[in-house]
Amino acid sequence: MARKSKKRKSSAKSGRFEPVPKEFHTVTPYLAIKGAAQAMEWYSKALGAKESKSERQATPDGQIIHARFKIGDSIIMMSDVFPGTAHKDPLELGATSVTLHIYAKNVDSLWKQAVEAGAKIDMPLDNTFWGERYGQFTDPFGHSWSASMRIQMSPQEMEQKRQEAMKMFDQGQHP
Repeated sequence: MARKSKKRKSSAKSGRFEPVPKEFHTVTPYLAIKGAAQAMEWYSKALGAKESKSERQATPDGQIIHARFKIGDSIIMMSDVFPGTAHKDPLELGATSVTLHIYAKNVDSLWKQAVEAGAKIDMPLDNTFWGERYGQFTDPFGHSWSASMRIQMSPQEMEQKRQEAMKMFDQGQHP
């Protein structure tokens, strides 16, 4: 005898509360930025970010308490840096330990857009031995980004790129 399958009602229809918002992935970066409003403008221009205007919360003087934007299907949250918190601006620290990575359908176009908007190139966009067109840059607010897209490469080209990279590592350099 066949069993009837029970269809689950969506939380919107059932009124059931979901602890993780539907549009979020499991991990969401939260950036601390001195000048978050200006950063939001830059991310829109350079990376095609779309701000969720309903999520922006600001102090009376315009500092961002919380904002949210999307690049592609990924959400990133941000705020200004406020005294008394553990968060520091990467420019104040002189470094960042995190790189945000963007996969793009046309990485050359995204790269050009970011560089024209003022990104500092840390690793030029190039075909890599792991089969991606890849590069790294730092935004004007001190955050590190990498961008890539998968590409088709011959095994010979991949091996040549791998050997070049390993020679650089042997010399104490990063490709």
